[in-house]
Amino acid sequence: MDSINQNQPEDNFENLEGNEAWKKLKEMAEGSSCFFCSSIKTGLPFSTRPMSPQKVDDNGDLWFLSANDSYKNAEIAVDPMVQLLFQGSKYSDFLNIYGIAEINEDKEKIKELWEPILKTWFTEGVDDPRISVIKVSPTQGYYWDNKHGNAVAFVKQLVGAAIGKTLDDSIEGKLEI
Repeated sequence: MDSINQNQPEDNFENLEGNEAWKKLKEMAEGSSCFFCSSIKTGLPFSTRPMSPQKVDDNGDLWFLSANDSYKNAEIAVDPMVQLLFQGSKYSDFLNIYGIAEINEDKEKIKELWEPILKTWFTEGVDDPRISVIKVSPTQGYYWDNKHGNAVAFVKQLVGAAIGKTLDDSIEGKLEI
C-alpha cells in the first residue's frame, strides 16, 4: 500500500469480518446521521439527503422512516442499491456502507421505530398514511476510526507534529458483511 500509512510506526489497517464487522457497523452508525444516497448506479450525480437511522438491528440492517411519496422512495423503487456515508465526529468514526434498500409500510415496524420528534415530518403522528419503512441490508463497507478514542488520537497527533513523526492513532479497513 503506497500512502502516508507507510510512515506509521504501528499497524493501522484491520479488515473486519462476520460478527466483528456487524459490531463495528452498529457501534459507528447507531445514533449517528448519514448522507443517504440513491440512484448511485446511473452514472449521473447521485441523489443524497441527510437522514438518521431509527435503528441498527443485531443483523446489521439499518432501518429508516421515510415519506412514501418522496423522491428517495421513487428512486429506490427503480434501483434498490444505496450508499450510506456516516461521520461521527470531526476526527473519527467515518463509515461508508453500500447496501440494498427495501421499502414497506409495516405498521408494527413503524410503531417500533416511531419517536415523537418524527411528527415534524409526519404531522398525523404514528398513523400518518405517508410513512414508509426503508430497510437497508449492507453488502459491503469501509470504516476509518481511531484505536484509543479522540483524546489519545489528538495527543498522538500533537506529539507527532512536535517531533516530526507520524504518530497517528487511526485504524481503517473493510467490513466484510
